[in-house]
Amino acid sequence: MASKSSKRIKDPERYEALREQGASKEKAARIANTDSTEAGRRGGKAPPYEQWKKTELYEKAKKLGIQGRSSMSKAQLINALRNH
Repeated sequence: MASKSSKRIKDPERYEALREQGASKEKAARIANTDSTEAGRRGGKAPPYEQWKKTELYEKAKKLGIQGRSSMSKAQLINALRNH
């Protein structure tokens, strides 16, 4: 099993900048490890969270392990998902 110290950040400066902006460690690492030329081609296929049903948002939050999701409103789920 790999230890946390064996995980590498491909762009440490970007990671630190994201952390200073308030991004979680997980989100900052995910972004810092994404090739910037690939990132622009990937997203944008799913409808905005506002068009999702609350149950769909809940399932996405569950999949991501967001704590407190069962008592969140639709707006709170959207906020939690966007800031995860």
